[in-house]
Amino acid sequence: MRFLLRTIFWLGLVLILLPSGGSQPVPESQVSASEALSAAKGVVTDIQTFCERQQEACVVGSRTAITLGQRGQMLNERFGSNESASVRTMDPVPLPRARPSQQPPAR
Repeated sequence: MRFLLRTIFWLGLVLILLPSGGSQPVPESQVSASEALSAAKGVVTDIQTFCERQQEACVVGSRTAITLGQRGQMLNERFGSNESASVRTMDPVPLPRARPSQQPPAR
């Protein structure tokens, strides 16, 4: 799931930075490249720690991805080519190890 989020983010960033090929005038950008890069780094850092903050969301997302993958494989076997006749089962994605809190201990 983390890979999918990163891919969507980077593809979106590339699409924003690509020049438009149309004949419409390009409006002045109010965000500089360094600001966009700084924001991108912040988003990547936030995504990397998402499963630590929202463990239940990662578990549900992992199960959903597995279910969608199995259904897609079933449809491929039913309507696609007969090259792969066996259904592979996928193991759930393991959660990352818990890190000690970054906050100082309470006094």
